[in-house]
Amino acid sequence: MPPGALHHRVTAALANWQLDDAERLLSVVDPSSPYEAGPAEAGAASAETARDPEPSLGRAWADTLRAELLVRRLRVAGFTLVGEPLDAPEATESLDLHAGVADLLDGGDGARDDGDPRSESASHAALAIALVRSAKAAFDAADDDLQRAAGLARHARIELLSRRIDAAMDEAVEAASLLDPALPPDALLVDTLGTLAGVLADLELMPLALDYQRRALEAATAAAEQGTLGPDDGDPDVLVAGAATCLGALCAELGEALLDDGEPEAAVPHFAESRRLAEQALAQLPPDADGIVAAQVVHGAALVGLGEHAAATGPLRAAVRIASATGDRALLASALLALGRALRRQGDGRGADEQLAKALSLATEHGLPRLRRSALRELCTLHAELDDAGRALPYLQAYLADELDRVDERRTRWVELFGRRKSLLENERAAGQLRRQAYEDPLTHLPNRRYAEARLDGLLSAGTTPALAVVDVDRFKSINDAVGHPGGDAVLRAVADLLLAGCRDTDEVCRWAGDEFVVLLPDTTAEQAERALERIRRAVAAHDWAALGVTVPVTISVGIASATRGDDRRTLFAAADGVLYDAKRSGRDRVVRLSAVTQTRAPDAPADPPPTAPARPATVRVGPVRSSALDPVGGFAPLLADPPLSLGSPGQPALAPAPDPAPPAAPARPVPAEPDVVWGVGRTTEQVLALVRETRAAHPDRPALVVRASADTLVALAAAYDGSTTVDAAAMSAAVGPVPEPRGRVGVLCAGTADASVAAEAAFVARVTGTEVVRVDDVGGRLRPLLTDRTLLDDVDCLVVVAGLDATLAATVGAMTDVPIVAVPTSTGQPGSFGGFGALLTMLNSASPGVVVSNIDNGHAAGVFAARIARRTAR
Repeated sequence: MPPGALHHRVTAALANWQLDDAERLLSVVDPSSPYEAGPAEAGAASAETARDPEPSLGRAWADTLRAELLVRRLRVAGFTLVGEPLDAPEATESLDLHAGVADLLDGGDGARDDGDPRSESASHAALAIALVRSAKAAFDAADDDLQRAAGLARHARIELLSRRIDAAMDEAVEAASLLDPALPPDALLVDTLGTLAGVLADLELMPLALDYQRRALEAATAAAEQGTLGPDDGDPDVLVAGAATCLGALCAELGEALLDDGEPEAAVPHFAESRRLAEQALAQLPPDADGIVAAQVVHGAALVGLGEHAAATGPLRAAVRIASATGDRALLASALLALGRALRRQGDGRGADEQLAKALSLATEHGLPRLRRSALRELCTLHAELDDAGRALPYLQAYLADELDRVDERRTRWVELFGRRKSLLENERAAGQLRRQAYEDPLTHLPNRRYAEARLDGLLSAGTTPALAVVDVDRFKSINDAVGHPGGDAVLRAVADLLLAGCRDTDEVCRWAGDEFVVLLPDTTAEQAERALERIRRAVAAHDWAALGVTVPVTISVGIASATRGDDRRTLFAAADGVLYDAKRSGRDRVVRLSAVTQTRAPDAPADPPPTAPARPATVRVGPVRSSALDPVGGFAPLLADPPLSLGSPGQPALAPAPDPAPPAAPARPVPAEPDVVWGVGRTTEQVLALVRETRAAHPDRPALVVRASADTLVALAAAYDGSTTVDAAAMSAAVGPVPEPRGRVGVLCAGTADASVAAEAAFVARVTGTEVVRVDDVGGRLRPLLTDRTLLDDVDCLVVVAGLDATLAATVGAMTDVPIVAVPTSTGQPGSFGGFGALLTMLNSASPGVVVSNIDNGHAAGVFAARIARRTAR
């Protein structure tokens, strides 16, 4: 399983800016095959790549290493990945690297002139973008969270080299979210945690960097103790010592920062821990191990911080000599910086100036920003102590310029954080308002039918046995005719108030529809509910309705049923509604219950004579109870069977209308031909082209849909099929062949920019499947337009809502429209989103009706589902 020995050798060469050596090592990997060595490779590299059991992951790692190599060559050439020249003259025009990968590879405007020295840089940048995209797609398709986290941490380092701080932060956050503490310890986990710690340190998140490097040391120690390291992972002691050395270096760096801030007492514990870790590493490492020099440098830096300058000087000079001979530039810069600090604090100004100037030059040349800032600060302090203002001033100016850049970066991050937080709060407020509008009756301000159904479903699914009372205002039409609609509305509001006044705090009164109300009574028997509703019935009958101008009597009829195990909302409401009709047929103004004991009745039970309009509610008496063979648990299901429920005798009136006969079966409709799908993840360009040729030959009447393809594959498809290819770079998809005429209309709502790729995939698939598509991006931050302009919500046959961080958007939109919704959770979001599971659970637990949920990041399935609904609706 990659990364292996070849990966580590290439990584070391890249870290030392030995770019030609890194390219030579990568040359044995055939770029057209998934990380398999070519025929001319040598020994160890051949053996390692041939053993690779995961070609897609191997190819992803190879692409990642090549991308970092190209980015470092761009840095050497004076460009960042986004095309901003670092040290170019003012007359030099900046490269535009946003034109798209295919255009740059074909020779865009910035790279067509053969005499332009930047053309090669443009090609390198375009290829780096393509490689990173391809690698990310392969890592995203992997089932191994640790491999994904390792790839994301490496990509974060590439983004830092490219000066893309926000992108590096996003990659680091996603990588951290995948590193579950329960992951088994191995060499890859140690390497990933260490890489992430280095990225976080460069992002100036030193406390987090220390935490992750401590985890790396703990994982290395556990792997060595448990014997979980493989034969290719090297000596366990060397792995543990390397993790301890890196943690000691971070502790010493934090101690120096505290000294610079004037907090020497707070710095001492960090220097002491750094010294202990370095001594531990030196004791564990064999005498000829590569990590000896790094541990000596950390030990010397810790001694300098603790004031033992003389003891540190000798070992640091030896470390400088060895690092110069081995060519490890980062280690040499660290050793020079520590030696320069020791000499300055001993009073050797000339020696300190020489060592610190060399450290500054190396840090600047090889892109080591933390070492560069430390060297600048030391040089400025040194020449200030020597009263040499002329030499201190340039260092001070450079240091301040770097600090201003850091302040700008922090300001940008805070502005982005402020914007995200503000957007989140606005969305929460809008969602709360919409939730109230969706679940509140505007006339009585009671919860409405939608809320009652969701609440009843929740009570029943939790295993409770609630009672349900269905309340109907008797002869409400005659009340409306007598006092008009305003008077009728006043009567409904008064009845709602009387229902609330007569219920417990745990009971919930909802307006069902028109003049009907329902009362939910959790953990209540039918007998208890009957007593409560009887008190309310008497209060309604005794109320002074003349004060509202109502001269006709106002009474209510109530039907009550109590749930038993196995009942659902539909059967429970049907039972309560059935006995409500019995109350109305018996003369109204009464409460009738159907207890759990009498829910299953014997069909041959003797009948009682029908009631003759009693002044008090009639008591329903039934014969002996006999369980139904079809319903061994009990419940209300038998009440819905044919024939309709009666009191046990054919002569008795039915308590519910007879069910309608089943409608005749609709004639079978032809199933529309949908495009054949070819997945690009894990396949080479040649494999995708071969599959497209097969599907086009088998089904020339329908398009071949290629999804999640690399940029190289999309370019190859466009070149091979020319005019018959439809390409969407944002969706990483293409359709080869005739796209059907659109029937029906699908709307795709994308919560935020991080969800755009999945939304683009869903939109493209729906269009190729044969529907018209309307797409709206960044809906999470712009809900207000949807409230004022409902064109999109009303003029489509199906909606696809794609969201990760704003996963509640699907439920919010579901409360605004009756259009069916397909919710697609994405794996983007906060660290606690668990790779999209947080968004998935939020959508699955939504109480909004009419919403179905696809699996994580599956824009393809959502697009097909929505297109099927839209095309069927348009028939």
